[in-house]
Amino acid sequence: MRGREHLLDAIERELTLVSRHQLATTAKGVLERSAYLMLSRIDATGPMTARELATGLQLEISTVTRQVHAMLRERLVDRIPDPDGGAARRLRITTTGATRLAADRERYRTGLGKVIAEWADADCADLYRLLRALNERIETLQGTPWPRTD
Repeated sequence: MRGREHLLDAIERELTLVSRHQLATTAKGVLERSAYLMLSRIDATGPMTARELATGLQLEISTVTRQVHAMLRERLVDRIPDPDGGAARRLRITTTGATRLAADRERYRTGLGKVIAEWADADCADLYRLLRALNERIETLQGTPWPRTD
């Protein structure tokens, strides 16, 4: 069992470092981590209520509400009526939000491209396969699937 415990410690540490490195940037205008995550979720699903966003990201509604107010102030999202006639208003990404999200994604892709530039395509494919399997298993256990287009 020592081997598995050691591996779990090592994997946890490396995943912590991955999340730190991905979001570490000093570029002007970079979205805050929570805004990036929330905009990514809205981008993947379409307009959502704050409660749907909280559920999908497994966050407290108060946390999401605070971040939504910040995103509204920055004009990253706006509120629209529920097209299905529900009482809650939905959050939709604005042109400004979409532009900033796309810029940050490109910045992260560019950085990742530099990191794996010398890797074999098979190694890149293995990394993707394992990361996706890890995320999908987490999503299954938590009951919070992330919408994927592929």
